[in-house]
Amino acid sequence: MFTGIVQGTAEVVEILEKESFRTHRIRLPSIHCKALEPGASVAHNGCCLTVTEISGDLVTFDLMQETLQVTNLSQLKVGDRVNFERAARFGDEIGGHQMSGHILSTAEVVQVVESENNRKIRFRLPERLKKYLFTKGYIGIDGISLTIGEVEGNVFDVNLIPETLNRTTIGERQPGDRVNIEIDPQTQAIVETVERIWRDREDRFSGD
Repeated sequence: MFTGIVQGTAEVVEILEKESFRTHRIRLPSIHCKALEPGASVAHNGCCLTVTEISGDLVTFDLMQETLQVTNLSQLKVGDRVNFERAARFGDEIGGHQMSGHILSTAEVVQVVESENNRKIRFRLPERLKKYLFTKGYIGIDGISLTIGEVEGNVFDVNLIPETLNRTTIGERQPGDRVNIEIDPQTQAIVETVERIWRDREDRFSGD
């Protein structure tokens, strides 16, 4: 489990490509390597990955085909930076919202609006996911727990404070970039339960 409170950014220092498979290595700030072991979970841009090897502050992860297809991690190059968060531990403060590290899709950045001490970014989700968008609802963007602002169909925006811009990579995003999206699990459960109830009602009435 993750909280969506990004702990920092880490540089991608090596990428090894194989058929429908990739291994990449990041340089993790040493303070976040404490008690880290192979098998541990670390979110990269919100995507849960498993540690396969550790050498000092260099940490290695494998990315399977599904991960490369669904997330923006396939677009990474050596020298790029990712938002990272180590898995939450029992008793940790949850300052964001509960996240699983399972990315549903990517969204396209469609507009960046600058203002003093603030920045608004608009994103376009695939049409099939717009049902999960609610003003003031939670959403995970590249692993960052954020509150949804305005919603227009499958387009929504978020407002970013200086701390978020300084701590993460989202301040570097420009129109055309793609970000990883995780929908709040509670939102998913509510929407899908309501859909199922309505389908069941329609099936009953259509059978009368």
